[in-house]
Amino acid sequence: MNGKATALTENRVFEKTSFDEKNPLQGTYEECRFSHCNLDSSDLSGVTFRNCTFDNCDLSLAKLRDTGFQEVLFANCKLLGLQFCDCRPLLLEFEFESCMLKLSVFNRLTIKNTRFTDCDLQETDFTNADLTGSVFSNCDLMRATFDHTNLEKADFRTAYNFSINPETNRIRKAHFSLAGVVGLLDGYGIEVE
Repeated sequence: MNGKATALTENRVFEKTSFDEKNPLQGTYEECRFSHCNLDSSDLSGVTFRNCTFDNCDLSLAKLRDTGFQEVLFANCKLLGLQFCDCRPLLLEFEFESCMLKLSVFNRLTIKNTRFTDCDLQETDFTNADLTGSVFSNCDLMRATFDHTNLEKADFRTAYNFSINPETNRIRKAHFSLAGVVGLLDGYGIEVE
């Protein structure tokens, strides 16, 4: 087995670093911080991140086949078109603050209690995902896809632009603001004034 693929990197800070084919991330990163790094289109397949923080990084279109994210915080990051559904499901846990997540895919993932705060989630796919207890605080969900999604106990009180069909999604005990209830009626062609 390749020694670099199993290498453990702990308590490191990576600032303004570009990771690509010439400078790839490999192995396991624990308690590391990535600040203003460019991982755009990087191959992160098989890499594990434990208790790491990505701050002001660009991971758009990065390959995530069997990537492990365990207690990872993404803050102010650009995460366009990421296939989170390709990540290793074991111990998968992350949080997003002020991130651009347009066109990302979370389908079939069990990511209970995930926090999305001040995020742009336009056209994000949550089909068949388990988002039980997740929080969408001040998030734009324009054209986000919820189909056969478990949204029980999820919090949408400050989310906006969402359209969720109560007949094809589980929404028991989910929280919505009075104004947000309109997003549950879109599929019925009802005009609320």
